[in-house]
Amino acid sequence: MSARDTIETYFTAFNAGETDKMLDCLADDIAHHVNEGQVREGKEKFAAFNDHMTRCYKEELTDMVIFVNEDGTRAAAEFIVNGTYLATDEGLPEAKGQTYRLPAGSFFSLRDGKITRVVTYYNLADWIRQVSA
Repeated sequence: MSARDTIETYFTAFNAGETDKMLDCLADDIAHHVNEGQVREGKEKFAAFNDHMTRCYKEELTDMVIFVNEDGTRAAAEFIVNGTYLATDEGLPEAKGQTYRLPAGSFFSLRDGKITRVVTYYNLADWIRQVSA
């Protein structure tokens, strides 16, 4: 599978809520750099993070643009996060079903067709403003 195919499969699985298919795109030694959080290493920690996110948020990514370098070892994606805040996440405002829309981006490293690193960025202050309004 090409790097572009891997990234497209990863995001298609995200939008479908299919964590197992997302995990299939990852190398066993995945390094997951969470926005404003700690680096989580390994598929088990990635799956636990996704379980937590699924409980607290319902999100769909749109307006996706994917960029891949020539040798397929690095990629990036820019997109819009369209979400609903379902359950209060520790240290964040109370969830009341608020909706939000945020520009975001992810950066990837790949090896042998698998994602070895994913870094996602969005503006947390903007998200807090939207769900606190």
